[in-house]
Amino acid sequence: MFSRSFKAMAAALLMGSSAMTLAGNDGQVRANELLNDPAYRQAWQQVVQKEERLPEWVINLSGSAEQMNAVTEDGDPYVVGPLCETAKTCLNKRLIVAFSLDKKDAYAMLVEVPAGLPADKSPTRHADYRFLGEPDEGMQALLKEQLKKDPNWY
Repeated sequence: MFSRSFKAMAAALLMGSSAMTLAGNDGQVRANELLNDPAYRQAWQQVVQKEERLPEWVINLSGSAEQMNAVTEDGDPYVVGPLCETAKTCLNKRLIVAFSLDKKDAYAMLVEVPAGLPADKSPTRHADYRFLGEPDEGMQALLKEQLKKDPNWY
């Protein structure tokens, strides 16, 4: 009797710890993890090799990232999400990236806002936007729409 309840308790503890492990790894894709996949890395290299004077964090997709979302543009599925140089500088330096689910195409919009912009000034009006990967108008609109989802962007 004791050994049966002990086994049940041990099994419950193991399942609970497995659930906590899964919660820590929520299965969501983040932009700063994409280059671990060779196919995503190749798509991104095709984008950045044509560009000049990109910051290192953009070239390497390193920095602070939130989970990416699945979206559709012109009937094609993509994962889209933000990447910031650091969590602290996210308002001033961020990248919105989009990768096709087949991992063949990548696009991005680099958004830079002058540091020290007063709180009463709209970052939208003072931002510089740079598109990477030659996105068409539909993809540009999708990238801009993702930026607008940020509650601190006005």
